[in-house]
Amino acid sequence: MTYYVVGHFHYVLSMGAIFGIFAAFYFWVSKITGCQYPEWHGQVHFWTFFIGVNLTFFPMHFLGLAGQPRRIMDYPDAYAPWNAIASFGSYLSALSAIYFFYVAYLTLAKSEPVSNNPWASVDPTETRTSYQIEWLLPSPPAYHTYEQMPVVRETIGLPGAPKLTH
Repeated sequence: MTYYVVGHFHYVLSMGAIFGIFAAFYFWVSKITGCQYPEWHGQVHFWTFFIGVNLTFFPMHFLGLAGQPRRIMDYPDAYAPWNAIASFGSYLSALSAIYFFYVAYLTLAKSEPVSNNPWASVDPTETRTSYQIEWLLPSPPAYHTYEQMPVVRETIGLPGAPKLTH
């Protein structure tokens, strides 16, 4: 087996699982903590991690097609340029992961309180918003917000829909 397998496997893990974890953090942190993450820092984290992961694992496909086997301690000098690019990408990914902890620190220590629904659009002509029940509660929601699970019979946000109170 060659490095093509390594590159493909790690693409699936990092791009699928790890980016999903980061996305969940950015989506839910405001509801869980009541603090909004700094958008600019979140964008910097995403793009540096995205570029780092692609620089790390994409060259592994070329190494595999060129015949570099897995699990060897030393490899011919012909593979050195692609390995150098992959190494640089891994350093960039590691720095971006450390930067993520800085973003989490800024979110928890130096952010402003967030509204109940930070995904609601300020522009009334835009329809980008979230009307699920959790976004109608204060951020963060109080413990034991409901004595029993609420039942919503109509779509929230349409005329005649019930207003939820807590």
